[in-house]
Amino acid sequence: MKLGLQVNNFTWPGGAATLGADLIRIAQDAEEAGFDSFWVMDHFFQLGEVRNGVTDQPMLEAYTTLGFVAGVTSKMKLGTMVTGVTYRYPAILVKEVTTLDVLSGGRAYLGIGAAWFEEEHRSLGVPFPPVKERFERLEEALQIAHQMWQDQGVFDQAKPYEGKHNHLTRTLNVPQSLQRPHPPILIGGTGEQKTLRMVAQYGDACNLFARLGDDQLKHKLEVLQEHCAKFNRPYSDIEKTSLDSITLSRDGGNGTLTPQQALEQFKKLADLGFDHALVSFRNVSQPGAFELWAGIAPQIHKIPVAGR
Repeated sequence: MKLGLQVNNFTWPGGAATLGADLIRIAQDAEEAGFDSFWVMDHFFQLGEVRNGVTDQPMLEAYTTLGFVAGVTSKMKLGTMVTGVTYRYPAILVKEVTTLDVLSGGRAYLGIGAAWFEEEHRSLGVPFPPVKERFERLEEALQIAHQMWQDQGVFDQAKPYEGKHNHLTRTLNVPQSLQRPHPPILIGGTGEQKTLRMVAQYGDACNLFARLGDDQLKHKLEVLQEHCAKFNRPYSDIEKTSLDSITLSRDGGNGTLTPQQALEQFKKLADLGFDHALVSFRNVSQPGAFELWAGIAPQIHKIPVAGR
């Protein structure tokens, strides 16, 4: 089983003046502790329960942050959990992810979803179409990504793309990604008719919230398996990732887990078929925050995944 870190909170003691140095330390400590991947949310406002879900807490732009982290690490894969399809023109997004892949030495994911945070769109002047159109745009973005990541390194041979919402005269993408045929595409969301169908048709990975519980997680994976069968796609081709908030402590107090309790949770996920467990934790910016994780990361990597 793989282990990933999601950094979703940048409210750290030093404030903006030390944010860069703190992020370097966190990313390097995570890599040294044995984390296989590093993820950030693709939001422009920090999420919250007030002001229509917006807070005044810090939030960094995702792809600038991932490029920064790429420069101070060497092994961890890098991705967004996940980019809203409405935030960037699809071809520009593919170019950004391709650039991240090239400059990081082949470590990028494309994490993408249909977007949902309406207040963020309205505040920053980003169009927020109805849900039906957002899913249409998501599917077109996935088609554009696959087309741009085909080997079309010659200007006159780059093909056009004509969709309902996107019209491209030439999908040239040079240099191409280092990962071939393309960086893995992770599609976030739990919708059974559209999202999981797109995972089977276009994606390489899905992401489900661990808090759904074992029964719901099992059901969602069964739905994904059915979609894979319809497209003659081997279910084993899809990387199954989970996302959870887990803070470790030696005694398991105050809403935390002991390392052994965390291992038991990861084993349950692996038994369901999850390959990659992504976690965020409250004390990520504190010195020594990765000490307990470093102690169990080798054991997590040894957990066998059902179906693998």
